[in-house]
Amino acid sequence: MIDRLPEYVRRDLQHARSLEWWTLAWMSSVVFVMWLVMGSSQAMKTALIEDVLSLVPAIVFLVALHFERKDATRAFPFGFHRVQSLSSLIAAVALCSVGAILVFDSLTSLVAREHPTMPPVRILGHEIWQGWVMIAALVYSVVPPMILGRMKQPIARRLEDEVLDTDAMMQKADWMTGLAGIAGVLGVAFGLWWADAAAAAFISFSILKDGITSLRVATAELVDGTPRRLGKVELAHDARALKATLERMYPGSSVRLRATGRFIHAEVHGAVPTQPLELAEIWPGDPGKSWRLAQVSFVPGEGDKA
Repeated sequence: MIDRLPEYVRRDLQHARSLEWWTLAWMSSVVFVMWLVMGSSQAMKTALIEDVLSLVPAIVFLVALHFERKDATRAFPFGFHRVQSLSSLIAAVALCSVGAILVFDSLTSLVAREHPTMPPVRILGHEIWQGWVMIAALVYSVVPPMILGRMKQPIARRLEDEVLDTDAMMQKADWMTGLAGIAGVLGVAFGLWWADAAAAAFISFSILKDGITSLRVATAELVDGTPRRLGKVELAHDARALKATLERMYPGSSVRLRATGRFIHAEVHGAVPTQPLELAEIWPGDPGKSWRLAQVSFVPGEGDKA
C-alpha cells in the first residue's frame, strides 16, 4: 500500500526514517555520556533511564516501516499494515514505563530522604565539582532531542502516524528531563537535598500522563475503535465527517470506521453501491490526506443502528 501513496507522503516517510536513524545515533551517544557522569544523583539516574527507553519508539518505527513495505502473503493475506498499530502500542508502553519507573524512583528517594553526593573529580589534572560535569552532560542531553522532536512533530501530523507522534513526545520528555536534572543538580549545590529528587518527580508525572494517553489511543486502534485524533483520545474530525458523508450517500445504512495504522477503513452495512466509488471523492477532509481512506466495504442486509 505504501507504493500507492502520493509522492509527498512517501517523501515524508523517507524523511521520518532518516530522522529515526539519527535518533538512534544521537541518543546512544547521550546514553553513554550520561552513564559516565551519573554518580549518585537521582535526577541523573532518572534522565539516563528515560534516555535508554527513548530508543524504543525509534526502533519500532523502523521495524514497522520495514514490514509495511512487504506484500501480502498466504500466511498474511491482508498484508502487514496493522504492524503499525502494534508498534504504536509498544511505543506507548515504553513511554508509560518511563513515567512509572521515574515516578517510583523519585518518590522513593524523597521518602527515604536520600542525600546525593557530588564529590570533586579530577579532569586533566584539575579538580572540578562533579555537579558541573553532570550539568555539562545534561546540557548535551537536551540539544539532540529538542531538535529531533521539533522536526518529527509536523511530519507525524502530516502522516497521522501515532508511533512517530509518540516518539516526538518521548523526545520532549528527554529534553524536559534534562532541564529538570539541571535544576536538581543546582539545587543540591545550594544545599537543597530534596531538589534533585523533586525535579525528577515533577517531570515524571508529565511523562506518565503522556504515556497513558498514547496507550489509550493505541489500544483503541488495536480493538478496531473509531479513528482517534493524533495523540488524543477524542474521535478524529475526519472520521466523524467521513461517517456523516457515507450515511448521507446511503440513507438507512450503518457506517463503521476503524483505523489500521495511518489508514482508515470504512464498512457500510445495509447498503449496496449503485455505481463505482472514487475514494478520493468521498473523503470529506483535507484533500491532501485523502490517501488515508484505504477501503470502503459494503455489507448487504439490514443496517445495524445499534
